Amino acid sequence: MHDHADSSVLNRRVLPFGRDVEVFYDQSCPLCRREIELLRRQDRLKRIQFTPLNAPDLHPETFGLSHDQLMAEIHGRLPDGTIIRGVDVFRHLYTAIGFGWLMPMTRVPGIRQVLDWGYHLFARNRLRLTGRCSEQGCALPHATAADIATTTSASGATSSESNAPVG
Repeated sequence: MHDHADSSVLNRRVLPFGRDVEVFYDQSCPLCRREIELLRRQDRLKRIQFTPLNAPDLHPETFGLSHDQLMAEIHGRLPDGTIIRGVDVFRHLYTAIGFGWLMPMTRVPGIRQVLDWGYHLFARNRLRLTGRCSEQGCALPHATAADIATTTSASGATSSESNAPVG
């Protein structure tokens, strides 16, 4: 059972064969970047497709989401096109790198609610927690063409399928 952002499922595979999950991540978030770097190192079988939110070929509206929704909390996509979000994304990511045996514990009543609440609290406050608030507040940034070009050229990533280390 998945926590679906959208219950519509495409009747075709949308991820390359061999990929179990795609994760959409905020490459500007230091904590998020550390988690992605850990996952990249552990993903020896290349089962995860890492897609930074500034990828020039990322068009979230094609699967029913906005950039703001992707920035508000972690989202992922399964091979059949199903969109997942929140803690369910982490369940799929850690299963893909061989920690699936731990995942049933994360679904135990009580533990599941605590994990969901904890992640929701983090997601809502991650800008403040990672030192990215300004005098104007902690609003999630909107991607601009300049941001995309700058971050893309700095990281060297040019595709949502890039598996190069995050930088």
